[in-house]
Amino acid sequence: MESSREAVVEELSILGARVHTCARDETQLQERLREWQEKGFQVTTSICDVSLREQREKLMETVSSLFQGKLNILVNNVGTLMLKPTTEYTAEEFSFLMATNLDSAFHISQLAHPLLKASGSGSIVLMSSIAGVVHVGVGSIYGATKGAMNQLARNLACEWASDNIRTNAICPWLITTPLISDLLSVEEMKKEAEERTPMGRVGEANEVSPLVAFLCLPAASYITGQVICVDGGLTVNGFSYQPHA
Repeated sequence: MESSREAVVEELSILGARVHTCARDETQLQERLREWQEKGFQVTTSICDVSLREQREKLMETVSSLFQGKLNILVNNVGTLMLKPTTEYTAEEFSFLMATNLDSAFHISQLAHPLLKASGSGSIVLMSSIAGVVHVGVGSIYGATKGAMNQLARNLACEWASDNIRTNAICPWLITTPLISDLLSVEEMKKEAEERTPMGRVGEANEVSPLVAFLCLPAASYITGQVICVDGGLTVNGFSYQPHA
């Protein structure tokens, strides 16, 4: 099962981009790096927990050094999920979800701004969720972080347009990645998701990554500030009643 991060790395690499990616799990990251190098991809990696401010700063120092102070593409593709009724979240859980999902996207974008500006043509893609657009029962804090991320994309698109930096957000529905593998293993959950989705199925990581790549290409040079759902039609699905004959 491929993570969305891995799918994005491969999609951009196939198009010829030099990519730097990070993760908390060094063993898993080194395994992926070997696979990418065998494919001839120009990929470098580093260990980083993006929920921690000092590690975000170290990451962007590394990126600046690797790319000589210029960056064309920033994909904020990190997030964690914690399913609980709203009344049961602790203050620590709230802070952790905010730090991982929202603070990291804001701070890394902030740190990347001079690098993106220096490139002359920068693109930021924030990996959000339809939980930031509609209620899908995956936790009020998670939905709040993603809703804020969507608005962050709109704000940065306007504020940084004069620096030739575009910003967009992508909102997937359920995608078969390790993050939600436990959810999809519950048959009732998977069945309900499929029934609510007009296309009748959950998505795959490689159905999201091409949109990420497109938004980073010159072909998308006039697209900014958009929140685009990749959801099999879920967010536009209303109530359909079929009368009996």
